[in-house]
Formats: sequence, C-alpha cells, structure tokens
Amino acid sequence: MAEIESKQLLHLVFGGELKSVTSTEFRDLDALDIVGIFPNYAAAHQAWKSKAQMTVDNAHMRYFIVHMHRLLDPENA
Repeated sequence: MAEIESKQLLHLVFGGELKSVTSTEFRDLDALDIVGIFPNYAAAHQAWKSKAQMTVDNAHMRYFIVHMHRLLDPENA
C-alpha cells in the first residue's frame, strides 16, 4: 500500500513590537522578527509558542501565525 503524503499547509510565524497593546499596528516594520514558514499548523504553533514565551516580559511584543495556505488557495479555506 502506497504511503499517502499529508497535504502541505504552509504557515508563517512572525512578530514584533506593537504601538499599543490594544492594536495590531507594529512600531517598526524593519524590526519584524520573521521566525519562519512551517509545513503545518502544529509546527508553526510550536515555533510561535517558543517565541511568545521568550518575550513574555514585553507586553507590546506579539507573535502571530498566518495561514498562508488560505491565502494561496482561498476557495478551499
């Protein structure tokens, strides 16, 4: 029986310091931390969690997970 490959669902993890804790507007776009692109949500979540825990003392620092696969194929989102 042939092994079925799981579908690649790309996710981007990035973060930076926000102008305000109540918004998602970044203070300095040149200083964004691009953590990486991951093949699935589980790997992206693990990277996000690690980065978020490293910056827990800075209330303005936030990391996000972007579901790139939804942007690449919006009809199947």
